Amino acid sequence: MKSLSPVVLFWVASLLAWLLVVVAARRRRGRLYARFVGVLLGIHTLIACALFRHVGPLAPAFAYLHGAAIVHFLLLSRPRMRPLAYRALVSIPASYFVAATFLSFPWAIAAGLGATPYGLWVPFALAGVGILQSLTARREEVELVVDRARVDGLKRHPLPREGAPPARRPLRVVQITDPHLGPFMSVARLRGICERAVARGPDLVVLTGDYLTMESQDTAEHLAEALSPLRALEGRVFACHGNHDHEAPRLVATALARAGVRLLVDEAALVETAAGPVQVLGMDFHYRDRAERMAEVCARHPRAPGALRLVLLHDPGAFRLLGEGEGDLVLSGHTHGGQLGLVSLGGSWTALRLFVNMPDHGLWARGPDRLYVHRGTGHYGFPLRLGVPAEESVLKVHLAGDGA
Repeated sequence: MKSLSPVVLFWVASLLAWLLVVVAARRRRGRLYARFVGVLLGIHTLIACALFRHVGPLAPAFAYLHGAAIVHFLLLSRPRMRPLAYRALVSIPASYFVAATFLSFPWAIAAGLGATPYGLWVPFALAGVGILQSLTARREEVELVVDRARVDGLKRHPLPREGAPPARRPLRVVQITDPHLGPFMSVARLRGICERAVARGPDLVVLTGDYLTMESQDTAEHLAEALSPLRALEGRVFACHGNHDHEAPRLVATALARAGVRLLVDEAALVETAAGPVQVLGMDFHYRDRAERMAEVCARHPRAPGALRLVLLHDPGAFRLLGEGEGDLVLSGHTHGGQLGLVSLGGSWTALRLFVNMPDHGLWARGPDRLYVHRGTGHYGFPLRLGVPAEESVLKVHLAGDGA
């Protein structure tokens, strides 16, 4: 009996593995996750199978990476934070390979049509750069001016140029958003981010949602330990929900409370700082009726006289629905800065703007209100960052008339 060729064996093994993952997902996590993983892993598998015959002597490495992706998705059916060895040998290689195959889609089309996919190394090299960017962050100081000058429509707003020193001390805020505790964001890494946040001596630390991934939804201990350095600033640390936090709201609330973080769920808090009084308004995340819900929250929590109004709003897409004049400065995350783009090269373009008309990163304005979209501490969804570095920044918020 004639043995099967390596290409046929790769196809058969891949399709059987895909079926195993989908069945396990259906039994352990339900129909919705089974559909998600079936589509995502199915597309990845078809691309990998189309490219396998063209990788030559790298076939063993290609097969290992593909196997890592299968194992990664299979074990996601049971959420659990994995040890460093597992992340190094399975999770991160799997993320690299899935990202590389999706970037290789045009080459897979060429291979499927019988052409030679020249330059196949390019998407795999880009994914390698993405791995490095996904494991690091850019540390910055960002100067923001709340000037209340009216801007027509929703537009990207320029950051202030260097000039005379401000007459008054700015409000110093550290924002942590979208850490997505999981393969790329270990407990130790997030704890280090929090330690550096405390060391920078901010007036406020704000957390704007999406703290977990599927891997970290089994217990509150991981997030509580990672955020524990923030207890040193208790009374000055506030948080709001992101969309993923509604997958495990009790776990998130427990972890935040243990770290001394006050979770604002459609609530407001007034805090005195060295830069003056600040009213922090935390908006919950909602998919529907967002304008009506935010209007009701603002009506229940009117502006505090003489205080800067800081609104925590996870999704910057909802900024346009916020009542005009309700937020001196709105702080958002959610987009991971666009995740794929040219920000690392000094540009502002990101792939997100190709698909949705929403603020992706940086400072925006609408009417008298200002929005800052943080690029995120971690990432989720597409497996890697590429061209959009994660952000560890101190926001120095100046009020108009202070010489800024």
